[in-house]
Amino acid sequence: MNILVCISNVPDTTSKINFIENDSKFDSNGIQYIINPNDEFGLTKAVWMKESNDASITVLTVGDSSAETILRKCLAIGADRAIRIDCPANDAYSVAREIESYCQSNTFDLIICGRESIDYNGGIVPGLLAGFLDYNFVTNCVSLEVNNSKVTCYREISGGTEISESDLPIIIGSQKGLVEEKDLIIPNMRGIMMARQKPLEVVEAKNISSKSIDKKFHKPQAKSEVKLVNPDELDKLIDLLENEAKVI
Repeated sequence: MNILVCISNVPDTTSKINFIENDSKFDSNGIQYIINPNDEFGLTKAVWMKESNDASITVLTVGDSSAETILRKCLAIGADRAIRIDCPANDAYSVAREIESYCQSNTFDLIICGRESIDYNGGIVPGLLAGFLDYNFVTNCVSLEVNNSKVTCYREISGGTEISESDLPIIIGSQKGLVEEKDLIIPNMRGIMMARQKPLEVVEAKNISSKSIDKKFHKPQAKSEVKLVNPDELDKLIDLLENEAKVI
């Protein structure tokens, strides 16, 4: 089985986010990048499947050379080869088209994408890619079973879980639940050393035009000061809750 895991390069959640050029572009200076968590759940699941299904794992990202650090980490976790499509990830359409172009000449039975990235939270790429490749598609996947060419997916829905059966090839949108956080693989020294010997290929982009452009970003409003009320000032507390917090 050939498995492709699509990886996004996203800012660490502890990074301070700023914008430049009149708030129209993300300021990447001083930002520490990590593997998108939803992608990491999918990669860990792929490594488990590799051990039980004799699978081969390719990880792929669309981005510049700064993304190679996380690709090396993916190789240390257990992927067999890494692909970087050499162009900026400008929007969901161009990213999905670049991945589609690579998949047209490289066949995969299972493609795992995080259901969404934690920077833009678009959740668009997996569905677009499935449409372009004419693959079956299940997102919000919290469990996956593969038996020969048959696939059973458990999908998180409002109030419960939906069970879907399909055939390979398929694209799934991974998230927490596909594996648990405690099961995520931390690369050991042996994995890190082996990753240096695994192939990391840079593929020329098709330079597909974007369909959307970010015009402006807005930060959340700053949180107001915390007001402390003495235990014997219940009338003041009620007034604040009613007129300022507006929760009663």
